[in-house]
Amino acid sequence: MRVIAIGDIHGGLKALLQVLNKIEITEEDKLLFVGDYVDGWSDSAQVIQFLIELSEKISCVFIKGNHDVWCEDWLRSEHVDMTWYMHGGKETIESYQGFSEEDKEKHLTFFENMVLYHLDDENRLFLHAGFTSMHGVKKEVYEKTLYFDRTLWEMALTMDKGISKDSLIYPKRLMHYKEVFIGHTPTTNFGHDLPMNAINVWNIDTGAAFKGKLSAVDINTKAVFQSDSLPTLYPNEKGRNKD
Repeated sequence: MRVIAIGDIHGGLKALLQVLNKIEITEEDKLLFVGDYVDGWSDSAQVIQFLIELSEKISCVFIKGNHDVWCEDWLRSEHVDMTWYMHGGKETIESYQGFSEEDKEKHLTFFENMVLYHLDDENRLFLHAGFTSMHGVKKEVYEKTLYFDRTLWEMALTMDKGISKDSLIYPKRLMHYKEVFIGHTPTTNFGHDLPMNAINVWNIDTGAAFKGKLSAVDINTKAVFQSDSLPTLYPNEKGRNKD
């Protein structure tokens, strides 16, 4: 069985379909999504509908991202968080035109059933953003940290690769897991259009919300599958590019 981790989609259904076609997924595969399914391109509601239907055929794990928290709140209460609205929420709201109240209820249930992190049998951790507890993700005090934190990735990037796990200065929070797979912070911020690895952390958000691509990684072989850049798939849209 292949296990594939898929990065932040941000309403880019066309990119998701490209990636799944390149993977040539089968019913034997397992897909792990690290969150942020909505906000950016025009197909957010369509992404959620597709994922609901996909999960009926293939084993999937859906991790909740910060944009998913905002969308879930809107579906539940119709409350529009202005920070959300300005960072892709407007496009998500528009994507729900034509969806019935029954559809929205099903989507709300889908968001509510998402997990904040997933730990597999080989002690590999999957979550949207990061965690700060030196005792590991299960001891994280603030739930929001799991989908907003960037310090885990920043720390991993700046670590001296020569420091061994036996060292007194090796960060204790990195010692708990064989590997950690995250999204949330685009690798394009660091000049990379591919997933990045630092120590035992893998960042698979390659900027699909902006000018980058959607990426998926076979977590056993580290083979990478990518879509075209999102602006080429949605040429008449800006996504979250505001310039």
